[in-house]
Amino acid sequence: PPAHSRNDWIGPPDKHSNLRPVIFYVPPEESPLERRLREARQEAHACDQRFWARHNRAFSQEKEEFIYSRLKAKGLEMRDGTGQKATLNAEEMADFYKDFLSRNFRKHMQYNRDWYKRNFTITFLMGQVALVRALRWLRWKKKNV
Repeated sequence: PPAHSRNDWIGPPDKHSNLRPVIFYVPPEESPLERRLREARQEAHACDQRFWARHNRAFSQEKEEFIYSRLKAKGLEMRDGTGQKATLNAEEMADFYKDFLSRNFRKHMQYNRDWYKRNFTITFLMGQVALVRALRWLRWKKKNV
């Protein structure tokens, strides 16, 4: 981002996590509380990036293995006679999706618990920052009246 920017910058989706990366704006006179909030947001974003990158890689790999095994069981190749990638029908893929979600249920539950904890912390810090800013503004207004 340009040096004069006063906003967070959001990039195109990451090829592994499908989440958009964020470059967080750092104000020149950031208070310790504001720094804690920014760092909490950065850590939450990094955790999300790591989780979804791992999850999506595992999903893609297991999906390819599932398709390969089902096609092999049917006596088919990964590519048909025209060179097109062979696919399975919706019902067969639904079996994979259900099985994948069942096997990863605990991971998703743990991720959701951690996500709620991180976001509660962020919301609490945002409230504190907003309160400090409001009090600062009221003191400034009172002093200048």
